Amino acid sequence: MLLNEPTLTTRQCGDCPIRHRAVCARCETDELDRLDQIKYYRNYEAGQTVIWSGDRMDFVGSVVSGIATLTQTMEDGRTQMVGLLLPSDFVGRPGRDNAAYDVVAVTDMVMCCFRKKPFETMMTETPHIAQRLLEMTLDELDAAREWMLVLGRKTAREKIASLLAIIARRDASLNLAGVKGPLTFELPLTREAMADYLGLTLETVSRQVSALKKDGVITLEGKRRVTIHDFNRLLDEAGDDSDGGMPV
Repeated sequence: MLLNEPTLTTRQCGDCPIRHRAVCARCETDELDRLDQIKYYRNYEAGQTVIWSGDRMDFVGSVVSGIATLTQTMEDGRTQMVGLLLPSDFVGRPGRDNAAYDVVAVTDMVMCCFRKKPFETMMTETPHIAQRLLEMTLDELDAAREWMLVLGRKTAREKIASLLAIIARRDASLNLAGVKGPLTFELPLTREAMADYLGLTLETVSRQVSALKKDGVITLEGKRRVTIHDFNRLLDEAGDDSDGGMPV
């Protein structure tokens, strides 16, 4: 195996933790069987590049576990993180040959990949898949618009609270849990990655996380294990409506 080449693994659809949220969520048994013939799993280590911007993509797929960043590089070498890929998020675009962004694993990550051309054929023949992908795309558009508000108008404290709310809600959804009562999850991003994504300094991120902890909004065990005791209070800190909040 070449250095930094992703490893391949196998897994059954019935054991998939994102089955209820992924692009295949509404597929019938025979449709899953067809997908099974064109899928494979790839394991990526933290820091490993999934695809470079401009490279040809011969696959599309879903993040099964872990987290990745979407990054765009300017001509002068400056980079900007423009998005996060969380479990169940879709990678790649049917009908487009080349990647639009650099995709880099932030943590160890598993992806369920589909060979692109057969997947595109299935989309035209299987309304369940095309409809679910459209819904996911519209959700992603809503989230991107909301994130423009986060970056453009919110304070540093509100930005941190908003990011924690996004991760907590996704984690609860994947575990088929509600947001009532305490929520505990592993924060997948380092302080440095949070600073890059939110447009803040490392010192500001550390200070605001400590302030949320001091005020009882969150509890930290070590640097990564976060407990949110009252999700509505976190949304208040984020400047969001507790009835709606940030889409994920």
